[in-house]
Amino acid sequence: MSTKVNAVSIFALGGLHEIGKNMYAIECSNDIVIIDCGNKFPDESLLGIDLIIPDITYLLENKEKVRALIVTHGHEDHIGGIPFFLKKINVPVYATRFTLGLIELKLKEHKILRESELIEINANSTVTFDDISVDFFKVTHSIPDCLGMVFHTPEGNIVHTGDFKFDLTPANNEHSDIHKMAEIGKEGVLLLLSESTNAERPGATPSEQRVGEHVDEAFMRAERKVILSTFASNISRVQQVVDACQKTNRKLALLGRSMVNVVAVAMERGYLTVPEGMLIDQNEINELAPEKVAILCTGSQGEPMAALARLSTGNFRGVEILAGDTVIFAAGPIPGNERNVTSIVDNLFSLGARVIYGTGSSSGMHVSGHGYQEDLKLMLTLMKPKYLIPIHGEYRMLHHHRLLAESVGVKQGNTFIINNGDVVDIENGIARQTRKVPAGNTYVDGVGVGDVGDLVLRDRKQLSEDGMLVIVLTLSKTEKKLVSRPDVISRGFVYVKESEELQRDVNRLITKNVNELLEANKYQWNVLKQTLKKSVGQYLFSHTKKKPMILPIIIEI
Repeated sequence: MSTKVNAVSIFALGGLHEIGKNMYAIECSNDIVIIDCGNKFPDESLLGIDLIIPDITYLLENKEKVRALIVTHGHEDHIGGIPFFLKKINVPVYATRFTLGLIELKLKEHKILRESELIEINANSTVTFDDISVDFFKVTHSIPDCLGMVFHTPEGNIVHTGDFKFDLTPANNEHSDIHKMAEIGKEGVLLLLSESTNAERPGATPSEQRVGEHVDEAFMRAERKVILSTFASNISRVQQVVDACQKTNRKLALLGRSMVNVVAVAMERGYLTVPEGMLIDQNEINELAPEKVAILCTGSQGEPMAALARLSTGNFRGVEILAGDTVIFAAGPIPGNERNVTSIVDNLFSLGARVIYGTGSSSGMHVSGHGYQEDLKLMLTLMKPKYLIPIHGEYRMLHHHRLLAESVGVKQGNTFIINNGDVVDIENGIARQTRKVPAGNTYVDGVGVGDVGDLVLRDRKQLSEDGMLVIVLTLSKTEKKLVSRPDVISRGFVYVKESEELQRDVNRLITKNVNELLEANKYQWNVLKQTLKKSVGQYLFSHTKKKPMILPIIIEI
């Protein structure tokens, strides 16, 4: 179902009731403009899945109306799904200079850079389509070149904040354009889409400047190597590490592919200043005195294959963490990653390292890039929206954002807490949520996109929990009878040599079932297989309380 002429529709295909895979769309008459296309990483229940990206079924059904993808900033949860999206719907991508650099890395990897149209924008740009035009304003976040957006539609102005905080002393001197936000609010904002990640946290977000002071102090106190792990995209943090290296006369090595790639883009495009001769190759680390070396690496979230995890277990070729080295976690753990991070911290302590870790307030090594309650209230006060859609957060965060909005004057009932796929339609200045478009998760498994569904995941879960039992039957094609005893193969269920009695009983049960079916002239393979699955499954559960996957294989000779 499409919007009526001049009516405006807003919907999310990701980013609501979750952290990650942000994707929003604004539709007006013949225009659909997409905001961001991110990914998120699977939890332990999604076995074998590499990435989760938004379901774009609705956009594919209305492909001829999709005009562009506009990107707020370069974090994975906002750009990670772009290559997969462009393979299906190849439209122009608008983003700032640094964000385009990160997108180019992804498109090169997917071998689609040459056929993609990338258009650079900044806070002073205007992008015009048939029924919608878009202006931009600068916001501060934990990555350079972040934008908020103003969509001028026949119904009124719709603002998307992007991820933001108000930092009056940002480390990279990229201040939020508060004056422009005030002008937008003065002009009139019909609806505001505003991020909600820290809506539960009182006060204002601390300044990034505080982190630089703590990094400097840690480097000066360190007696041997310093290993610091942070998000590769946090260029302000990287610059602080570079500055600390300069003050303590250390060389800097980069470990981890994403760290190397992002730093290269930031230096090439002028967002990162590194003194000549400071960067060294990882092979040179052991050639220098430990007190003359610092290492900047990935893995602050406990990713098993990232550089820090491998260093903590002694599995990084040519580089070791030794007793007396200082290891700094300069990023707070994303919810769900705490266990992995704790495991790495334990490993580091066992190596004799001095470890600085914990949340930003306890270690001083990290501040959030997302606005706390006072930041969110300031944005609401500047924009003065008639309607609010809290985005980018789990339900409790969206709920707290609604309460904040009502406390600063948004009318009760004018805040829409919606799910992915819910549509807010605006007609004659009145917003209503009455319908849905298809939305959900698309799973990326290796090179396959969307070919792993719930049934496959259920099978993987069953295999991971109770294993499998393969039953091989050899039947005579002419005589319609068993030629030999059934062969039972167990994988991940029971160890056959220690369960010989169970195997004998299963063999007898299979032989009995097969003979009974053959005597009754029930020779169809599907009947044989279903009967064996049911009877053997019931028997195994009654004796072992396990439900292995049962795979009957029939061979005719």
